Amino acid sequence: MSGVSHKAFDNGFFYSASQFYRERFGCKVYKLSIDAGTTCPNRDGTKAFGGCIFCSERGSGDFAQNGMLPVKEQISRAKTLVSSKMTGSSKGGGKNGKYLAYFQNFSNTYGEASVLRQKYLEALSCPEVAGLSVATRPDCLSDEIIAVLKEASEKAFLQLELGLQTSNEKTGEKIRRFYSNEDYKNAVTRIKTEIPQCHVVTHLIYGLPGEEKSDMLGSLDFAVKSGTDGIKIACLHVLKNTALYTDFMEGRLRPLEMEEYFELLGESLVRLPDNVVVHRLTGDGDKKILVSPLWTADKKRVLNSMNQYFKKNGIFQGRDAGGLERL
Repeated sequence: MSGVSHKAFDNGFFYSASQFYRERFGCKVYKLSIDAGTTCPNRDGTKAFGGCIFCSERGSGDFAQNGMLPVKEQISRAKTLVSSKMTGSSKGGGKNGKYLAYFQNFSNTYGEASVLRQKYLEALSCPEVAGLSVATRPDCLSDEIIAVLKEASEKAFLQLELGLQTSNEKTGEKIRRFYSNEDYKNAVTRIKTEIPQCHVVTHLIYGLPGEEKSDMLGSLDFAVKSGTDGIKIACLHVLKNTALYTDFMEGRLRPLEMEEYFELLGESLVRLPDNVVVHRLTGDGDKKILVSPLWTADKKRVLNSMNQYFKKNGIFQGRDAGGLERL
């Protein structure tokens, strides 16, 4: 394994989000997906219309709550969805768990800073919420928003999730990302400088059109070199009513097979430094609009198969990947 080898991993191999949160909060942490009511410069005409070619109508937030509701009401409803996984009192999640308010769909720093500030602080005012996780684009960090995020980070834990998807600029053009690798690097540097306590997580997608293994592993290396604290990896999903759906139906895209994806994950994990947190190795596509690859629809089966693949191929060197089900 690359990186410093002093950390004892609870799954025997990589630094999981479960372990990271337990070290930080002393308990299990659950994310409550909510909607800030934002859009994206790639949808409202500022840079383009329609979004990235893989993005659904909900802006990758198909499981988020209704953005027309107040934030506190969204949190209450989202909490009900995960309550069956927890025990203890609702305040702070009891002794067995806490929550992060996850502003998930579209670009959650793209909008009027004063309005977003109110929504972030409303989420933090809920006694059961221990922090924020804010998903956005690296080109949506104005001076005003940086100031708001800094204020939030001084009140509670702050996780900022940046969509990189790929470091191949040609692929970036194909998927209509409309920001550059330099935008991403500058965003990470700025966050580290101005909000040093912020935990930065980078999103990557494996299986983008035309990409080879070297492109995907290169994207991982680029994110790590740029200073990310955590990684989220997902297999490319083809969803209905996206530009990618047209490419797939016309035979211009071959989604990854399950074992191909596992092989990529195995090679990714062994090159991660020990201090980079693995927040996700799978992604959930809404089954109502998921077209391909259909093997991703059964998350339990995917995680069990992934664990078996890693063991069979010696990626865990005979150790149990315990805790993989939590990713």
